[in-house]
Order: sequence, then structure tokens, then C-alpha cells
Amino acid sequence: GVGPSDASPDEGVVEDLPLIDEKAVEQLAEGLISHYLPDLQRSKSALQELTQNQVVLLETLEQEISKFKECNSIVDINALFSEAKHYHNKLVNIRNEMMMLHEKTSKLKVSGINI
Repeated sequence: GVGPSDASPDEGVVEDLPLIDEKAVEQLAEGLISHYLPDLQRSKSALQELTQNQVVLLETLEQEISKFKECNSIVDINALFSEAKHYHNKLVNIRNEMMMLHEKTSKLKVSGINI
């Protein structure tokens, strides 16, 4: 025959559950929410502030990066000016040499030597 050990372990569980009081569930839910909600709201506002600070930080970084780019272009301009000065000096030297050669040839012509 069928003994007590053959009965399903879940048998009779549904009948053993008390009726769920919806008002109690609602009150428990409200209590749980009221317990965690202030912390969650504080966390939300802290995260919003952090996000705003990150935006400000990013904008500041972008400004600093643009300053560095300007500094690099200034360095490039300085290099260009020093190169221009170098070539200007070369031109001045060539002009001086040409004037000196012109003087020498003029003196030679005056002396009666045709070049």
C-alpha cells in the first residue's frame, strides 16, 4: 500500500500558506521604499554633481590643450623667424660681397683694364 513516505513533499503546502494581507504588503513596501529612498536620492544628486564637475573638468582640459597647441604654433613661428633671420644674414653677406666685387671691377676699369 501507500505509506506516509510516498506522499509528495509539496503536498499540503498551499493550504498551509496564510492569506496575504495586501495592506500589509503595501505598508511593508512603503516602509522599504522610505528606508532606501533618501539614500538613493542623495546618491542621485551626488552623481549629478559629479557629472557636472566632470563636464567642467573636460571643458577646462580642452582649453588647456588648445593653449598648448597655441604654444606649439608659437614655437613653430619662432623657428620660422630665426630661419628667416639666418637667410636674411646670408643675403646681406652676398650683397656686401657683390658690392665689394663691383668696387674692385670699377677700380680695375678706371685703371684701364677691361674685364
